Amino acid sequence: MALMTAEEYKAKLDDGRVVYYRGERIKNVATDPNISTCVNTMAVDYEMAHDPKYKDLALVDDPELGEPVSRYYYKPQSADDLLKAYDLIVTSTALADGYIPLAHDIGSDALNAITITAHMMGNQDYMDRAENFRRYLKKEDIASCAAVTCVKGDRMLRPSDQEQLHPDYYVRVVDKNNKGIVVRGAKVHITGAAYCQEIIAVPCRQMTEQDSDYAVSFAIPPNTKGITQVIRPFRSSLSSIEFPNERPLRMHTDSLIIFDDVFIPWERVFLCGEWKFAATMVYNFALMHRRTGCAYRVPLSEQLLGMAKAIADYNGVTKAAHVREKITDLIIYLETLKALSKAACYDFVRHGDMAVPNPVTTNIAKYHFAHNYHDVVKVIQDLSGGLLVTAPTFKDYQNPDTHDFIDKYLGAKKGVSTEQRLRMLDLIRRMTGADLETICLHGEGSPMAERMTIWMEGAKVMEQCKRLVEEMAGIK
Repeated sequence: MALMTAEEYKAKLDDGRVVYYRGERIKNVATDPNISTCVNTMAVDYEMAHDPKYKDLALVDDPELGEPVSRYYYKPQSADDLLKAYDLIVTSTALADGYIPLAHDIGSDALNAITITAHMMGNQDYMDRAENFRRYLKKEDIASCAAVTCVKGDRMLRPSDQEQLHPDYYVRVVDKNNKGIVVRGAKVHITGAAYCQEIIAVPCRQMTEQDSDYAVSFAIPPNTKGITQVIRPFRSSLSSIEFPNERPLRMHTDSLIIFDDVFIPWERVFLCGEWKFAATMVYNFALMHRRTGCAYRVPLSEQLLGMAKAIADYNGVTKAAHVREKITDLIIYLETLKALSKAACYDFVRHGDMAVPNPVTTNIAKYHFAHNYHDVVKVIQDLSGGLLVTAPTFKDYQNPDTHDFIDKYLGAKKGVSTEQRLRMLDLIRRMTGADLETICLHGEGSPMAERMTIWMEGAKVMEQCKRLVEEMAGIK
């Protein structure tokens, strides 16, 4: 099959899937006035593949199929492959004004984690299933998402210990036969699930033998019987009190996915009861996903730096020493993230037949971004001043009774119009809001999750360094 166009991707979403938004079932996510904003954001991936300017970056010639496929579904073999995948994520996110399109990237993170885990298990059946599914995704150019986080219930209890309320706080296998398995439970925070074409589920934590029913991974279309999605409210358009903008608004939303006795055929099952490898799959997904997260946070970090410089210029304070110091910190923040993300590609490790970004460097990059994010926002809010909260609205600016007063008194530096300043404050409010702040902190795992991985992966380096100084000290 040829690569899908953006319009073909949208047409395939009218498939009877069960999606609820603000208490109502959505008939077609592609044409819904709200959710279509998210659909159009995901469609950027498909637009790039057909744009001569980006085609070589978005696609790669697949030796098995003998045709171009999405670079995301191609297994990287070298540092160059990893760097091109990094560049693709950065470029596509920049085109989508700071929102990663999501059509292939995070689904491919889950698929790569499944592939690596199958190789580590030495399970040929799982290896074959993963490769067959990859072939299908490549050939049909499928939009996929990763369903990882279970709802968890009492977080102090293990999955199998939740019976005092109910046993379905983690997705589990409730039945199996010669045709497949039946799963029940729920996943939460799943970005893009309402408008993708395949949901790839992986465990979200380490399991014990008693939790073996919860050690399950599979892939399933979102219109499968028994799947219901409830998506969170989100900003689908600029409000009437904000300055209008010809640029399309980019956005994603997240689903609570309910699996109510959903049948999964065996060929789409990648883990079923092998509890010892649940944590392995979680770890491998986290590594892949954090690499993706570091890449798509580069355009956002550029936007944060740009907003700081713009509002400082508009307010006429850029030459102040303390302001230059703050903006310098933002330059360091951005360039450190870029350097660490690229270094992880150059210093890759190999898992089976796949090149994987360096685990320590990748986690340090993600930790750097998340841990320092609030400090960056604080700088921007400080440079913006109180008008960030108290400025009059676009409607006030339009009103003939108040326009001239606002235009006269809310101007700033010579050569910068009042409208420019108010528009920039509008943008800063949108880009530093609580929703984005939470995603930046907890997306791809909290800072503590990165620190735990850095400690585990750094054990070998620590021992080498310890032996070095013991030798220097004459200790045998």
